[in-house]
Amino acid sequence: MRKTVVSLSAIFVFFVLLCSAPPAHAVSKEIIQLQTQVQQLQDDLQHLQDSQNRQLAVMQSVMQQIADSVTHMGTTLTTLQNQVQAQNESGGGKIDQLSTQMQGINDSIDELRTRVDKMTTQLQAMQSQLQNINAAQQQGATGQPGQPGADTAPGQPGGAMPGQAGAGDQTSQPPAQPPQPQAPPVNQLYQGALRDYNAGRYDLAAGEFSDVLKYYPLDDLAGNAQFYLGEIAYRQGKYSEAVKQYSVVLDQYAGNAKAPAAALRKGEAELALGQREAGIHDLRQLVARHPQTPEAMQARSRLNGMGVRISER
Repeated sequence: MRKTVVSLSAIFVFFVLLCSAPPAHAVSKEIIQLQTQVQQLQDDLQHLQDSQNRQLAVMQSVMQQIADSVTHMGTTLTTLQNQVQAQNESGGGKIDQLSTQMQGINDSIDELRTRVDKMTTQLQAMQSQLQNINAAQQQGATGQPGQPGADTAPGQPGGAMPGQAGAGDQTSQPPAQPPQPQAPPVNQLYQGALRDYNAGRYDLAAGEFSDVLKYYPLDDLAGNAQFYLGEIAYRQGKYSEAVKQYSVVLDQYAGNAKAPAAALRKGEAELALGQREAGIHDLRQLVARHPQTPEAMQARSRLNGMGVRISER
């Protein structure tokens, strides 16, 4: 009788332990399915990124070819304009209409070059974002030291059980970054910088114009902001810095309305530095590229005052 009671007790205890044990087989199966789905998602994302990288490479190649063609067209048109200007001076103004038409073509080329530069910048930004996504994916796939990786299941060595923190969680996680302040609207930022510039607060205005370029590099006002950075340096007598700022306007914002003024001021800054040949060259380029603008009239007057021919034979 006593042996029977002991046997029943042992059977009861075994039954209780069996019921309270977790279904290990079911948990393992779910973990395997989850890992398989995660791996499939990672493969799909990698395939998508590879496809986008190939498309971006093709688009960048096409954009580079367009930019080269625009540069070649601009060089050819500038040479032709110089020849027309020379003939115009010797012929008594018989081909002013042709010169005006060529100026319109040149302006169109400058605008196209500006658009190409903007599209190139956007493509570079897209490529950078894809690289960041790829790096984040690889980091998430390999896992951080002290944290469970993608191939480590809960309950296995190196993995943390649900509801428990890993041993290195507090040291391996980066500290939370403070929220970045948002920039004000571009018009508000630009108008504030312009008011400070007109009031003679040049250091403050320079910082605000720099913010326009930093937060809104593709906006139409970015070219104006770049021009005023040159103006601030020019008014402060920093002619070398002014030449650099004006050169950026002419190189990156050639289609901007401030481009003729930037060319004029660049030539004047070079003359102020004693760089006579460079100043004469830039003033002649201004007359050739924008002959009907008020800045071109000032350039002609300056060249005449120096006893220099308007066009280079």
